[in-house]
Amino acid sequence: MSKINFCQKCEDYTMKKECSKCGNKTVRNIPPRYSPEDRNAKYRRKIKKDILKKSGLL
Repeated sequence: MSKINFCQKCEDYTMKKECSKCGNKTVRNIPPRYSPEDRNAKYRRKIKKDILKKSGLL
């Protein structure tokens, strides 16, 4: 079973080990594990809120 990979250069998703657009090596796209005691959640929410304010969506 193949896994989804991510090209950090052109920000494209692919199933291959090399990006078909730029030829750059891809990395596995693994989301962070869920934890009810997440110590970094407040920082992620703050960054997301700042981004939404800058784009005018909040």
